[in-house]
Amino acid sequence: MSRFHSFAEFYPFYLGEHSNRTCRRLHFIGSTLVIVVVVLAALSGQLRWLWLAPLAGYGFAWVGHYGFEKNRPATFKHPLYSLLGDWVMYGQIWRGKIRF
Repeated sequence: MSRFHSFAEFYPFYLGEHSNRTCRRLHFIGSTLVIVVVVLAALSGQLRWLWLAPLAGYGFAWVGHYGFEKNRPATFKHPLYSLLGDWVMYGQIWRGKIRF
């Protein structure tokens, strides 16, 4: 059973798992590439390229965790909260609430 009963409880933990600036930057790059892949696939009608979206998103994030943060991604124990956390953090980086 999860020790988090809501996303509001999970998100501070998630941010703590992303204290390394390079890790956050890699998450940001991966998330941006996910958006680019989805938009280009949709605009071109070439939906077969959508398989690149999770590869870009998780690939960059996991390099950040294993190579720089030195922790295990929260995706493995909390996949939905982790995915939501990534997009909330992405928005907060864009708005300047979290340092890039």
